[in-house]
Amino acid sequence: MRNIWYYTRLLWVKSMRAGAATGCHQLPERSFFFRQYQFPVCARCCGVLIGESMAIAAAAKKCDVKPEISLLAAETMFLDWFLQHTGKLKSTNGRRLVSGILGGFGCWSLEIAVLKRILKKQI
Repeated sequence: MRNIWYYTRLLWVKSMRAGAATGCHQLPERSFFFRQYQFPVCARCCGVLIGESMAIAAAAKKCDVKPEISLLAAETMFLDWFLQHTGKLKSTNGRRLVSGILGGFGCWSLEIAVLKRILKKQI
């Protein structure tokens, strides 16, 4: 009979494949680790997933987010990426996580607002 470590490793390998399928680069230096296991997505993608979940939860509770706030949140993630990409500022995993949360929340809030408008016009 196989032990729990075998199944843990198998689950981790499948999670890493799923993370790669999302388009995440999965660079170890830009990812979080739990014990010896790397998260299946990088810190920024992890934040994006959290932010998207928060936007969906807000929409489910019928909380409307102003488009200006959503756009500002999304721009924050772009700004962090841009500053890192140009070498102006070295980003950290903590900053990537926070900017990812803001970006995921902002983008999905905007998408949900657009979807609501489309559905209102069709009803």
